[in-house]
Amino acid sequence: MNGVNSTRRIINATAPIRICDLGGWTDTWFAERGAVFNIGVYPYAEVQVTVTETPPGEDRKIIIHAENFGDRYLLDAGPIEYDKHPLLEASIDIMEIPENLSFEVNLFSNAPAGCSTGTSAAVSVALLAALDALTPGRLTPHEIASLAHRVETEKLGLQCGIQDQLCSAYGGICYIEMYAYPHASVSQIVVSNSVWWELERRMVLVYLGRTHSSSEVHGQVIRRLEAEGADKSALEPLRQAARDGKNAVYRGDFDALGRAMIANTEAQEALHPALVSDAAKTVIALAREHGCIGWKVNGAGGEGGSLSILCGPENARKRAFIQALPSVNPGFRVISTYLSRMGIRRWEVAE
Repeated sequence: MNGVNSTRRIINATAPIRICDLGGWTDTWFAERGAVFNIGVYPYAEVQVTVTETPPGEDRKIIIHAENFGDRYLLDAGPIEYDKHPLLEASIDIMEIPENLSFEVNLFSNAPAGCSTGTSAAVSVALLAALDALTPGRLTPHEIASLAHRVETEKLGLQCGIQDQLCSAYGGICYIEMYAYPHASVSQIVVSNSVWWELERRMVLVYLGRTHSSSEVHGQVIRRLEAEGADKSALEPLRQAARDGKNAVYRGDFDALGRAMIANTEAQEALHPALVSDAAKTVIALAREHGCIGWKVNGAGGEGGSLSILCGPENARKRAFIQALPSVNPGFRVISTYLSRMGIRRWEVAE
């Protein structure tokens, strides 16, 4: 990547993951309208793009270094194939980078893959934000979120809600109203420092020790909800949980937030019992024993993944809960999180 007498540009971008997504499932095409409350947190997805001019007469070089997977490879010249890391390759493809630029993309996140915290969306949002610096004009955070959603739905043909990309783009505590899929408004909930700090102190992200995998269960739910004339009333408790969560945080009422989290998890289970796994129920039982006041199975639910746990006011009981997790399952562990006041961050270093 070091051309003779060339100037390297190094573009950095980060985007947060999300937890405590109340109202998930309502941000989909078959829901038609939705309401989602979620919280952007670190650890964030990190992207670094090193750019040089392509030497005259040579094909440009595009290298992907997916650090978490230990993969580093050169994309073939010509049309980009989506074969090794389709999300990354499709994100590069959709940006239409000028042919005179060669670049290497390095991607990393401390959040485990398949953690049900929107990590893949955070990676694509950060990657698109970095690559945006190489094209004419500038995209807004909302436009980048929309583009990241298009990568998954249009380029890759996947079922995909809109909340993860929006939370990564905006950060903070978000309330998302989807008025007509995929179009939505995003309001960031602004609270006092004391409420922010207390929410950060109480919230615990518990990883269940295995990659989220419940495609068949999700397929069953989707087929039921997308059928002509389907009864979609089961989605309304999810929308209500999002509204209740938003109002609770505005009031600084953590008991009410905990009730909204529990109501959302119960509504997920009503969609399909397998969306709240036995492992998740084990963590919930332990959380209840240690005075925790809320729990939310992150993402769509199912086997593996993670939970957001809202602890009570006593630090000692929170620590006791965390220390007890490995005793019920050695694979359970806490992922340290900090609330993210910002969404996309991008900056450039010229060499």
